[in-house]
Amino acid sequence: MDPFESIDPMEDEDYFDHEEYMIQAMALHRQQHAAEGSSASRRRNSQPRMFIRRNPLEGHERLWNDYFAEPSIYPPNVFRRRFRMHHNLFLRIHSAVEAHDDYFVQKRDASRRLGLSSLQKITAAIRMLAYGVTADLMDEYVRIGESTARLSMKKFVKAIVSIFGGEYLRSPTNSDIARLLEVGQNRGFPGMLGSIDCMHWK
Repeated sequence: MDPFESIDPMEDEDYFDHEEYMIQAMALHRQQHAAEGSSASRRRNSQPRMFIRRNPLEGHERLWNDYFAEPSIYPPNVFRRRFRMHHNLFLRIHSAVEAHDDYFVQKRDASRRLGLSSLQKITAAIRMLAYGVTADLMDEYVRIGESTARLSMKKFVKAIVSIFGGEYLRSPTNSDIARLLEVGQNRGFPGMLGSIDCMHWK
């Protein structure tokens, strides 16, 4: 199966998870954008930047071997739990975001060393959104600095809104409403159109 082909929403529950994920991403982005405006300037004035040799290639290699190599260290059910989506949906999003914004394309620095890969930047963004953790927590596993992780998340959310906004971040059509009501009925919640943290379409 081609991981980049379009997904039939009636056959893949990830379609609905993806829609909820996009709405959560937008809410978190707005919340963090408002909070970071004042704290970022204070932090810049009080702490000098420290250089840490993170070895981004080691981080990419670890990430690749854990989830993307054949065979990978972790099975698909672990990928699904940790990334909050199936592998093929991640690859579809990864491909679209990398094609949309060249920030996510791996580049060489001034000394010709390879920098962070798109997998590292997108994984950091997705994990921050999925778990609601700070950018600093991405450093140990993904090998990405706090400010780069934050920038990656901001650019990721902007790319997602630009690429998928017209399809997923809109009011539901009559056919969407009928489909979502049927999904709710099948899941034991008749009459429920959708619920994200007790917020409902009206």
